[in-house]
Amino acid sequence: MSKGKGKQTEGVTALLPPMPNPSAGSANPSASLSSLWGYILPALNHIVRSPINNVDKAPAIDISYHMGIHTATYNYFTAQSEAASTRFPHEAECGADRDTVRQASGTDLYEHLDKFYMDLARELLLGAPEDDTTLVQYIIPCFKRYSVGAHSVNRLLNYVNRHYVKRAVDEDRGWLTLSDIFDAVAKSIEEGDTRENIAKKLRERRVEELKKWGYEEGGSAEALALAEQRAEAASTLDRVVPLAALALRRFRTEFIEPLLAAPKMKERKRRPGAAPIGDKSHLPKSRLARAVREFLKVQESSREDRLDLAMDLSATLCAVGVRSGHPLRKKLEKFLTTGTP
Repeated sequence: MSKGKGKQTEGVTALLPPMPNPSAGSANPSASLSSLWGYILPALNHIVRSPINNVDKAPAIDISYHMGIHTATYNYFTAQSEAASTRFPHEAECGADRDTVRQASGTDLYEHLDKFYMDLARELLLGAPEDDTTLVQYIIPCFKRYSVGAHSVNRLLNYVNRHYVKRAVDEDRGWLTLSDIFDAVAKSIEEGDTRENIAKKLRERRVEELKKWGYEEGGSAEALALAEQRAEAASTLDRVVPLAALALRRFRTEFIEPLLAAPKMKERKRRPGAAPIGDKSHLPKSRLARAVREFLKVQESSREDRLDLAMDLSATLCAVGVRSGHPLRKKLEKFLTTGTP
């Protein structure tokens, strides 16, 4: 991807027409994973890669193509589930070949989508400018374009969320598992606690986790969903999360985290008896930290422009799961609160 591709593309003045349904001939898109992926992939590339002049709206696909993808995905999952039931009717009782059953129930398509977002995020990182002074100005529109496309794909392939992701969460493979919270809850369980009391404490613990991502107890359903999506994006790669959060998580691991990584330095041997180095402020900072320092101190930009950039970058880091305790998020929060770097 060429540099600057994350920015709004100049010269694109008209809305792209909806992508038409490609001719599949007599082929059945749901016959195999390769057939299904070959049918879906042009839509994914159109939605997340096509140049647009409005980063608030992803390119559309024709309604017949949309329905075709939904039908093909449904038929693929149905066929895989039926095949798994036929080949392993007593899997739940005997535990036989669980990996094969999971593979036949949606894991393969989910992993293809994860790799798609991994490759896309890496591609966008390769397009980042080498100049630190323009890095933040690249990231903001780049992420907005990526995010709006990811949410459009999430709606397009919502059957994957309903069929595969929901089941994985029910099987305790989601962003927050019982083992994550049980230790803390176990300490508060008292003798005589009923099943309902324990379930209530588990729910309360989950709310405590969501508060770390901006949720306030008693908040709206929209606020709860937003906080949960941030928490999902912050999860490790082995956790199964909805497709929108899957995309945001890959943007963090493949795009943001490399920019947050400080360059490694070769250690110099200290002379015997020399005092250890206490002040480490001179050590190299990450590219993104340097870029933030640059735009915060630029006098040519108005204070309002710098505040807008800081707000957008802070929102981006939060959306992809960078935790509030991270030094860069704290630095941005300080600037937004006090107006001083």
